[in-house]
Amino acid sequence: MPGCPWNRSRLFTAKSTFKIKRKKGFSLFDGILKNVWDKKPLVHCITNYVTVNDCANILLACGASPIMADDAMEVEEISALCSGLALNIGTLNSRTVLSMILAGRKANQLHHPVVFDPVGAGASSLRTRTAKDLIEKVHCTVIRGNGSEIRALFQGACDTKGVDADAADITTEENLDAAVASAKAFSQAVNAVIAVTGAIDIVTNGQKTYLIRNGSPMMEKVSGCGCMLTTVIAAYCAANPDQPLDAAAAAVSVMGLCGELAFQRMKQQNAGTGTLHIALMDAMSCLDIETLDRGIKIEER
Repeated sequence: MPGCPWNRSRLFTAKSTFKIKRKKGFSLFDGILKNVWDKKPLVHCITNYVTVNDCANILLACGASPIMADDAMEVEEISALCSGLALNIGTLNSRTVLSMILAGRKANQLHHPVVFDPVGAGASSLRTRTAKDLIEKVHCTVIRGNGSEIRALFQGACDTKGVDADAADITTEENLDAAVASAKAFSQAVNAVIAVTGAIDIVTNGQKTYLIRNGSPMMEKVSGCGCMLTTVIAAYCAANPDQPLDAAAAAVSVMGLCGELAFQRMKQQNAGTGTLHIALMDAMSCLDIETLDRGIKIEER
């Protein structure tokens, strides 16, 4: 694979009977992944302290490079050096919020993609207010959150349980149409790609929507999977700045499939979540286009 010094298909394989509509010989996200591997985008992350190391390592695993600078005195310079910016309010504090605004405005000025993760929006008034303020002051290319976080930003009231979605906000087959309509409306309201992640992932630009059914429930047992996904989205958007919807959908698909592959390895080894954690990194670093094509579960609306 371009930009990949090892055989990405060596360690992991996946099979899928899920059918998606494709032209013969056409692979949905070939170009997206190849651009990441070829360009090796440098991604500026102002993220939370719980998962910062995992976020840096998942960027390296997917073919990008991380820089985790969060001091307000340097973030504008750092953002100018990078191709994309990931913002995450998981460990919210006023010092890094200022840094996020400064870095975000610089990224906007340079037309670099900005991906925002409103962790815990709806859990406290401070988080909800801060997330809304950031969206007003910085144009976000992609906003990624769970159902409760997105609902809190768009509709106000929700029952976020810490950083986890409330059961009422989880997307299911029964409420899928309503969830898609809400995500599309929010996308149009803020002029951003919206990625609502959960059992069924929704990625939309307000017109075109992808539904993705990859992933494993066991990913919830590893802290930071959502944070890692946000940084991967930033890397994919940085390498594909003119295709934010497809870049975001590709990243969500890849992360979900890597979770499935990691769970398979955990079961094979009769192991636990520590193995799942490491296997997730391994799957990301070894994934190739052929494996993604076999395992992706996606439809377009």
